Amino acid sequence: MARSFAGYAAAVLLAVAASGCGAESSSTTTTVRILVRDINIREEGVDCAGTGPYTYFHNRAPFRLLDGDGETLADGKLPPGKAVRTFEEDLEVDRIPTYCEFAVPVSVPRRDGYQLVVDDQPAIPLTSNEGFLVAVVPS
Repeated sequence: MARSFAGYAAAVLLAVAASGCGAESSSTTTTVRILVRDINIREEGVDCAGTGPYTYFHNRAPFRLLDGDGETLADGKLPPGKAVRTFEEDLEVDRIPTYCEFAVPVSVPRRDGYQLVVDDQPAIPLTSNEGFLVAVVPS
């Protein structure tokens, strides 16, 4: 009797997981990509932080990920930024125009909209792009 109950319970759990009715099905794992357009010339791939009016974008800066209604869904500290090229053209030099990109993996409930707050600055709307949540600063 115990064996058939265990089999039944396992079958029910599998059916719930397959149907998407579990609690995890309402969450999504993604990466928030913040591209800070601080107009710097750097080598691609080096550590960076925001400059000028964007100095609050830096390693260990506090962030909160909000839904469209302002409810906090995730929070933490930014990782180090990495310099990424601003365009694909090969300039044949080591230092190129870059954005400073911060990539933060998160697991959040599915929502219609998301916003990002860094270091208590005004919220930045995020857009969905190729499976990522993206902010370009300034927008």
